[in-house]
Amino acid sequence: MHLFAKEHMKINEDNQVTMEKIKKIGVFSFGRFHAVLGGHVGLVCGVLYSFGGLIVDVLVTMNWMVSTETPGLSFGTVLAFGALIGMPLLFSAAGFIWGMIGAVLYNISVKWFGGINLHFE
Repeated sequence: MHLFAKEHMKINEDNQVTMEKIKKIGVFSFGRFHAVLGGHVGLVCGVLYSFGGLIVDVLVTMNWMVSTETPGLSFGTVLAFGALIGMPLLFSAAGFIWGMIGAVLYNISVKWFGGINLHFE
């Protein structure tokens, strides 16, 4: 079977798979999922920020580009590579918090709208 176990599947008399509803989301597990997702997004953003800044600083140092905002390669260039560690950590923490808030809001509001339909094959 794919990702879902057979006990979640219901087949009607026409031999078709039916829909299931998500009635509750685990708050901590949804927070962990969003933390991992946020960490990956943070890593991509950290790479873009660090290497983008490195390229600009190298171009300024080689006088191929003029900038009044950066002196070229400096200690700030080294500090920018801290984004490779800092951004994934910050994005993971924010993703964990937002994931938990989202799960709590879903669990509260599912009483009014009935849940999200999932189709299992």
